[in-house]
Amino acid sequence: MVAARITVNGKETPISPAAPHTTVLDFLRERGLTGTKEGCAEGECGACSVLVARPGVNKPTDWVAVNACLVPVAALDGQEVITSEGLATAGDSGMPAALHPVQEEMAVRGGSQCGYCTPGFICSMASEYYRPDRCAHADSADGTGTGTGTEHGPNGFDLHALSGNLCRCTGYRPIRDAAFAVGTPTEDDPLAQRREQSPPEPVCTEYTRGESAFLRPSTLADALQLLRERTDAVVVAGSTDWGVEVNIRSRRANCVVAVDRLPELREMRVESDHIEIGAAQTLTEIERRLDGSVPLLAELFPQFASRLIRNSATLGGNLGTGSPIGDSPPVLLALEASVVLADADGEREVPLSDYFTGYRQSVRRPGELIRAVRVPLPLSPVAAFHKIAKRRFDDISSVAVAFALDIEDGIVRKARIGLGGVAATPIRALATEAALEGKPWAAETVEAASRVLQAQGTPMDDHRASAGYRSAMLGQSLLKLYAQTTEAVSS
Repeated sequence: MVAARITVNGKETPISPAAPHTTVLDFLRERGLTGTKEGCAEGECGACSVLVARPGVNKPTDWVAVNACLVPVAALDGQEVITSEGLATAGDSGMPAALHPVQEEMAVRGGSQCGYCTPGFICSMASEYYRPDRCAHADSADGTGTGTGTEHGPNGFDLHALSGNLCRCTGYRPIRDAAFAVGTPTEDDPLAQRREQSPPEPVCTEYTRGESAFLRPSTLADALQLLRERTDAVVVAGSTDWGVEVNIRSRRANCVVAVDRLPELREMRVESDHIEIGAAQTLTEIERRLDGSVPLLAELFPQFASRLIRNSATLGGNLGTGSPIGDSPPVLLALEASVVLADADGEREVPLSDYFTGYRQSVRRPGELIRAVRVPLPLSPVAAFHKIAKRRFDDISSVAVAFALDIEDGIVRKARIGLGGVAATPIRALATEAALEGKPWAAETVEAASRVLQAQGTPMDDHRASAGYRSAMLGQSLLKLYAQTTEAVSS
């Protein structure tokens, strides 16, 4: 077994003697790369963001920004990382000779105030700078990059790329100006050239220190056998949930098994009657590969945490945690999705509506993994995802409601409604579905069904919302859907 190593800013560095739970953030800072900051330790501020070379969607390699505070450094064994220090052009002495174009724009447009958040913003901005399909749009904003009412600049820059970065000095306007001013990479830009080459292949990792181990099997079969033998193992993919447990709650595991690079969990197949989505694909990868072909998922993705989180988080992980306030389960329930569970003895398919059994509990047995999510085809033509939260983006839902309706000749032929945040598990609103099916898609029907929807679940009072507010939002969500779709359906 080759010793675990990581390439940082072009230099290969051994991971040892870091403990298996050591984050990329701590690993970098211990080696003097202090541009990477710790702000929140739970992936909400982006001060820690770095670039990782990952398999691309439109190019062999994408430079993907991730939260270094959440990812164990052992998870990047054999991988390439660029920090804010590594973006500048190096001189003969090893010191920076010229700023990177993103750094230059941030400097000249006043995008850095106290400077604490700046390196993280720059890494997230650089990821968008190198996005292969970014292109200029003459009709964006007001043509100068300073207009309002759009989240895309005239240079094609998507401000959602910065949704996971927090500026504590509230200097967002100059940061936005810098984002909308960056050009396109030059032909001799080494990081742009790097996109044309394949990313590092995943390596089989057995990294142990004392009684703790971080293990990355090379095949699904090896992973399932390992989980059968190591009943104490914690399974991680993007580590966006486990990383918070490690940082905030000081949790440690004797054995961590990484499944995020298993090829069997990273496939996407479109069949005549279903779409199969590998459980270890990141949400960003799924979003770009589906390219809007599943409208309900397309509505979900921009509202799911931030781009930084979506660059690491997976559907398998979101379902595996079993959280009643996860954003993907309501959508997948409305889509009538199922999960493919695999263990060392074989596979089974379970409808998602039967998957959750209690608070953070499911039918998944010890030793089983979620291999894939299957979405049946054809899709219902009327679909919507409503997320009620205190912030527009990068927030946890108070209530999440997903709708998928078949309406023909003004009659609701089929209704599927998924709910989150109103019970111990994500649930289907079965009573509301029954109140809609076979009825005219009309105000009277919808108003009656909205009263039924208000009574669905067992909402509770907590710091995000009261039970009464949650119930009211359920009813309002159906009324909103009716208002949004009446004209489209009638036409």
